[in-house]
Amino acid sequence: MKTLILDDEKNIVEILSILLKKEGFDVDVAYSLKEVEDKIYDIAFIDLRLPDGSGIDIIHRLKQKNNDILIVMITAFASPDTAVEALKRGAYDYISKPFDINDIKKFIKKVKEKINIQNLLSEDEEENFLVGNSTAIRLLRETIKKVAPYDINILITGETGTGKEVTARVIHKYSNRKDKPFVAVNCAAIPSELLESELFGYKKGAFTGAEKDKIGLIEEADGGTLFLDEIAEMPLPLQAKLLRFLEERKIRPLGTTKEIEVDVRIISATNKDLKQEIEKGNFREDLYYRLSTIHIQLPPLRKRKEDIPILISQLLKEINKKYNKNITKINPDFIDYVKSLELKGNVRELKNIIEKAVILAEGDELKPVEYIKPINKNSIFIDDPKADFEIKLFPEELNLKEVMDNIEKSIIKYVYEKTRKNKTKSAQILGLTFREFRYRYEKYFKD
Repeated sequence: MKTLILDDEKNIVEILSILLKKEGFDVDVAYSLKEVEDKIYDIAFIDLRLPDGSGIDIIHRLKQKNNDILIVMITAFASPDTAVEALKRGAYDYISKPFDINDIKKFIKKVKEKINIQNLLSEDEEENFLVGNSTAIRLLRETIKKVAPYDINILITGETGTGKEVTARVIHKYSNRKDKPFVAVNCAAIPSELLESELFGYKKGAFTGAEKDKIGLIEEADGGTLFLDEIAEMPLPLQAKLLRFLEERKIRPLGTTKEIEVDVRIISATNKDLKQEIEKGNFREDLYYRLSTIHIQLPPLRKRKEDIPILISQLLKEINKKYNKNITKINPDFIDYVKSLELKGNVRELKNIIEKAVILAEGDELKPVEYIKPINKNSIFIDDPKADFEIKLFPEELNLKEVMDNIEKSIIKYVYEKTRKNKTKSAQILGLTFREFRYRYEKYFKD
């Protein structure tokens, strides 16, 4: 991990260098702003007061090279104002001089752990769900790191779009089973009558249509992790069989009396309150306690809105790549706009909002997208200087069907042109299936 130490006190530089190198960091040192080399760093320790300026002034320059850099400010003049200013500019944390060696050792280990988690998350763009600096998301990452190495069952709960499967995959990556399979099963997506055979497998002739042996998903995950998503949707009879497997670690494929030993770790997830489901008689209490040795509750995005700017930044990289765009700036209005939303779909909804804004963006800046904007109480129009659409609404001549058709026609035309006549992307932006978009487009236009 490439590290910069920028401080005009040589003894501070020497102490930090020794401690960082012991932890495996590759260290560069500088004693003034002008000595800082034009390199990409993973972490930087920067003195607030330098001979040729303020350390805060270099934060932007370092982040332009690597937006994920962790910047730690060093100051003998610690105050809430300096701390807030440094954090506003993008610093991760700050430490005060003089400092205790043991405290610095602990701090460096903490930073190293954060970078390790950050590097792990960057391996899979979908893991942007776990990015952020809020207390809730930091605690989540720390919890993942602590529980992952132990072969205990984990229950993950949280709203739609909070990243339950992502969390399960990260736990698997941190576990001793990381080189073995990770098998994900959505219990709600498989018909209840087929779920048992999918999980436990079957022998040829076990039922009509069983023309050959099939290995069940539990056996496929042998040695690794089985992720049971939407566990609350599992039928009660099958819950009993899953409980038996958890107790005995053996499965019996359909159509045979032979038991097979299987070694898997179970991670399950749901957006329902399982205790309420137990009270309703929909879920077994004994299974609940077997599955929830550790319970991880994922925070909704509305309770960690301070993470939204960094989430936008991370997701933007992924979406730029997906659509071959080069949007490098984020308008503050866009961040304010996103923060004003309910975001019931959490990070998944945020990603969808950014995706629409990227597709419709002109230039290199991400801005709020407004398909329809009011002029006054009597008219509406598409917010585009090239748009030829405006409907004047007067009570004495209002034809609602005509108004709605004209609105739909103009929106479809606007989005279709913005996506360079790509019907698939247009359908995504408008929340329609491809067939629905094609039908609506052909209703008003002919290519």
